[in-house]
Parts: sequence; structure tokens; C-alpha cells
Amino acid sequence: MKKVLVLEDESSIRSFIVINLRRAGYDVIEAESGEEALEKLQENPDTRVALLDIMLPGIDGFEVCRRIRATNLRIGIIMLTARSQEMDKVTGLMTGADDYVTKPFSPAELTARVDALIRRSGVTDDTTDRITQLPFVLNTRNRTLEKDGQRIKLTQMEYAIMKMFMENPGKALSREEILDLVWGRDYFGELKIVDVNIRRLRLKIEDNATNPTYITTVWGYGYKWEA
Repeated sequence: MKKVLVLEDESSIRSFIVINLRRAGYDVIEAESGEEALEKLQENPDTRVALLDIMLPGIDGFEVCRRIRATNLRIGIIMLTARSQEMDKVTGLMTGADDYVTKPFSPAELTARVDALIRRSGVTDDTTDRITQLPFVLNTRNRTLEKDGQRIKLTQMEYAIMKMFMENPGKALSREEILDLVWGRDYFGELKIVDVNIRRLRLKIEDNATNPTYITTVWGYGYKWEA
């Protein structure tokens, strides 16, 4: 079964999440502190998705996310927060999370978000081994990106966005199209997740992220990949 880590310090909420994910067929690992979550992940390196509460005793969910991303780019990360402030959502995504869910949430919504990340991380490519648009080479067999021969470390979501852009050079893509192509048509999140993930990707691939030349903004519409 596919493993999911649930980091939540409130036992009632954690039990609610765990029960519903197990009903959906997931093998769930529980943790009530950031330190315990990091230990559990070391013991279970095949974990596919981590659900991280933000407000925790000890190290918070943001720091847990940073530490996970320092060594693991493949795992899907969803932030769980009771707060609706925009800054919390943006901070979570910029520290390396793939998605966020604001409490209270329905079991169906949370399961759909986990399902989407599992599908994204498990995508295989059958057509070609690489897409070359200098100075970038995207290897679709091992899911890596190089710029001028130097490897750029990408999360699975960042890889999916790069692949989408490089398969659609010069095409203006709306935020809605990007959400459908990368997160899936059954994704119920907000459009701002597109903007924040592209901001994060620009920091990695652009020579100057404040004046991007590869991923350009189509004002009032979306984004375009300048091949």
C-alpha cells in the first residue's frame, strides 16, 4: 500500500485524518511532533505523501517541510493549517510544499488532494527520454532537469510544471489550464497555487527571477514558456 505520513499534534484531528485515509486504502504513519515526523520518515523512506500541520510544539510545520525538502524532492507535501491568512499559504508553498488544505476540510477533499499527488509522483513517460530546449534538457526517464549541463533540483510538482511548459513552447497558458494540466481536472484548490509554484520555479531556473526570460507572465491571463 502507498504510505502517507500524518503530522498533527491534536489527537482527535489526527485520528479523523488517519481513519479516512486508511478507508481510502493508504498505509498511514502517525506523528504528533515535528521531531517524531522526521524520525518516522527516516524509518519509512518509501513514504509518498506527508501531511504537515503548521502549528506544532517544538519545530513547526514550515521547518519540517524545509528539512524534508533538503534531502527529499520526490515526496509530496501538503500543509494543514487552521489559519486562512494568505501569508501562511504562500510560506508553506515557498518552503517546498506542493499543496495546502485549510481546516476544517472534508475527508473527500483531503483524500482527493493526496490522490492527486500520488498520481503526479507516479507518472511515467513512454514517448521520449528527453526534451531539449537550450540551455535546458529535461530527462523524462529519470525526471531531472539540467541547465547548461548543471543539474537543477526540482520537486515532483516543479518537474511537472517544467514538463508542461517545455511541451508547450511559446503557447500562452491560462492559470486554469495550468491547474488542469499539472494538478488535474479534479483538483479543487485555488488558482494562487499556480502563481506561487511558478515563483518558486523561477528562483531555480531563471538568471534573474525578478526579470524572468524563460517563464514570462501574460498579464491578466497566465504564463508562457519562451523557448
